[in-house]
Amino acid sequence: KRVRDTRTKLAPAYHLILEGILILWIIRLLFSKTYKLQERSDLTLKEKEELIEEWQPEPLVPPVPKDHPALNYNIVSGPPTHIITVNGKECINFASFNFLGLLNNEKVKSAAQASLKKYGVGTCGPRGFYGTFDVHLELEERLAKFMRTEEAIIYSYGFATIASAIPAYSKRGDIVFVDEAACFAIQKGLQASRSNIKLFKHNDMADLERLLKEQETEDQKNPRKARVTRRFIVVEGLYMNTGDICPLPELIKLKYKYKVRIFLEESLSFGVLGEHGRGITEHFGINIDDIDLISANMENSLASIGGFCCGRSFIIDHQRLSGQGYCFSASLPPLLAAAAIEALNIMEDSPDIFQTLRAKCERIHKALQGISGLKVVGESFSPALHLQLEESCGSRENDVKLLKRVVDYCMNSGIALTQARYLEKEEKCLPPPSIRVVITVEQTEQELDKAASLLKEAAQSVLN
Repeated sequence: KRVRDTRTKLAPAYHLILEGILILWIIRLLFSKTYKLQERSDLTLKEKEELIEEWQPEPLVPPVPKDHPALNYNIVSGPPTHIITVNGKECINFASFNFLGLLNNEKVKSAAQASLKKYGVGTCGPRGFYGTFDVHLELEERLAKFMRTEEAIIYSYGFATIASAIPAYSKRGDIVFVDEAACFAIQKGLQASRSNIKLFKHNDMADLERLLKEQETEDQKNPRKARVTRRFIVVEGLYMNTGDICPLPELIKLKYKYKVRIFLEESLSFGVLGEHGRGITEHFGINIDDIDLISANMENSLASIGGFCCGRSFIIDHQRLSGQGYCFSASLPPLLAAAAIEALNIMEDSPDIFQTLRAKCERIHKALQGISGLKVVGESFSPALHLQLEESCGSRENDVKLLKRVVDYCMNSGIALTQARYLEKEEKCLPPPSIRVVITVEQTEQELDKAASLLKEAAQSVLN
């Protein structure tokens, strides 16, 4: 009994204070008035109608001017091949990405027609739900063999290929070093990954190495976190927004020096660069195993639809479980897979086609030099060049309108060109306005010279 009394006397004072506060709070709650909603006077019917008429809801989307290019598109009738009919006018096509001229190739069309008769139009199911056809497996095998990798995977939409591949590997907390000129599909993939994004200046390896060194210093401060953080470099072979080639040999050195993985987007360089059209790795003579993942769409050189990724088997197989575009989209229509296979056959049987394309690219690149008011942006061997204003008019809107006048001038004279289009409010680093000039093997030397001459004439008329 004495022990109990001693313990009671030695009870900490803050216990008593806390208990007292709780008792007072309970008493307050018991005797406080209940909360009542503020009474409001009833409105008459007339007053309600007036309030309803005055109320203006916020627009679901921002207002768009009627003259916006997205609302005033050109209408194509017939196949967008060498000669294209735009708004009822026949023009030489310098706008479509039909680099190897396979879009209207008879062998490709025959293969697609035969597949159409055998399989029908679509698939009506993702690859994991009765959407895998034998022709899909054949195309994946052929692409892997062509690119000299262990395995390939195909997607039914080109844009979704790299946009699905990036978040399949890079997750929240991982770090991605990406060129600031990366295309919009890469940007969407980075956004979906929720990773830590670090932009480096376009093709500036010194700036990239600065970021890698900074990250290396951060990793040393927290080695436990560094062990579970994955690091990636994401670049394009030929950049869609600039036409520049990435310095891949230097990137490989940085990869092994700082222990990062490289993802290479080759939509513009696949079927263009290299002796056999295998892309930038063949162009530089680099072992393809040095690249962790290669992706490209089949909508340019192969003149089909969809895209593919290739690399080591354990890397590619992961996408079959984690690639959103692969798992949840209906698979590629068999007729388009058959068309892509036939296009690959032509690329393998006619390797001289790549030299022909390169020669025509270099010819027009040289012919476009020295246009008053315009500058050529892009490599001499890039099949997609950009013409930008040497000096801005003071606003992006005015620059776009001025370049549109140049495009319209050429269109009226039988040359179909297009302006590069961007989602201006969503681009991380918005490129300057430009006219895109696309070169294909079907264009003759006379047509290339005509296009260059007409662009000079248009610039002289519009800009000066």
